[in-house]
Amino acid sequence: MSGVLKAACVQVSAGTELEPNLAAAGDLVRRARDAGADFIALPENVGWIVQGRAKTMARVKSEAEHPGVPFFAGLARETGAWLLSGTLHVLLDEQRVANRSYLFDPRGRAVAQYDKIHMFDVDLKDGESYRESATFRPGERAVVAATPWGGVGMTICYDVRFPYLHRALAKAGASILTAPAAFTVPTGRAHWHTLLRARAIETGCFVIAPAQTGTHDEGRQTYGHSLIVAPWGEVLADAGEGVGFVVADLDMARVEEARRMVPALTHDRGFEVVREGF
Repeated sequence: MSGVLKAACVQVSAGTELEPNLAAAGDLVRRARDAGADFIALPENVGWIVQGRAKTMARVKSEAEHPGVPFFAGLARETGAWLLSGTLHVLLDEQRVANRSYLFDPRGRAVAQYDKIHMFDVDLKDGESYRESATFRPGERAVVAATPWGGVGMTICYDVRFPYLHRALAKAGASILTAPAAFTVPTGRAHWHTLLRARAIETGCFVIAPAQTGTHDEGRQTYGHSLIVAPWGEVLADAGEGVGFVVADLDMARVEEARRMVPALTHDRGFEVVREGF
């Protein structure tokens, strides 16, 4: 864990078709690389955003047949950057799909992959409802990937609400946490910045959180505001609501500094929960 990493979050507004979404994402990745970024992260659902199981199942491909996998591998190789693919939808069997994030090294090798563990099954106000578990199979493995700047703990969107996952990743060697997302507008306005800053502070990690923005299939709206957050909780970059990218310098010495000042990762204690007066 040493040196300074120039990291970028790419913020897109995905439509329903894979090829134009990949082309738009690729253009922004190249621009972020031209701006000096060595680690470039894309949002959740970078391949497409569609509403409902039927539309997903009509489009999804297996990993071996998915055009997005070689596309991002080639883009990493072309740019010479570390590239987090955001997430692609990968067919597992006739019934279920993985929401999968890939990390590619500068040679275009997929050095790690992570399937979203926590399913977004919620009912918001005004009839806005989601049931990811109807289509997606939850992952069962937390993943920390080795990079020249330290371990990268991989998470996806709704995972951000589960602090124990991030704590486990930090204890397993993560100094950077990635959180590609497609946050809704209501939950984004209320919780996005607070949750990401909290995960950084609790773990003493940098957090890189690229996000979708804008209006998508059937009027679904996403919040934007891709963030890069420092281990002490400061927001180093915020992409706002537009399509584009943001870049920030991550001084990796700040991870040890934050953990030395508040060594909470070493202060776990067992306890008993007691219910009284029920």
